Amino acid sequence: QVQLVESGGGLVQAGGSLRLSCAASRTIFSISAMRWYRQAPGKQRELVAPITTGGSRNYVDSVKGRFTISRDNAKNTVYLQMNSLKPEDTAVYYCNAYSADGAWDYWGQGTQVTVSS
Repeated sequence: QVQLVESGGGLVQAGGSLRLSCAASRTIFSISAMRWYRQAPGKQRELVAPITTGGSRNYVDSVKGRFTISRDNAKNTVYLQMNSLKPEDTAVYYCNAYSADGAWDYWGQGTQVTVSS
């Protein structure tokens, strides 16, 4: 059973920074594309940033220039560096590991990020 464990969430003032981490329990990490999602209260889950096995990445428009996704295959960990945080970034952030052919799709339990104004 693959487990994804997120950490690094918390309460921060607007303009501050947080770094989320997602550690995978097994070595499928190196062959998994990874994604960070978030879900704010009363809203649908939103894709924030994906990163492929080769390191190609993308971002939702609302976080471009502020968030950076990266991965360390040696540590089976994906990161989301969040700078210049805004109150609208408040959400539960989820880590997702998946294969392009649909063979697997795993989720973490989520970590709360709260940005105060």
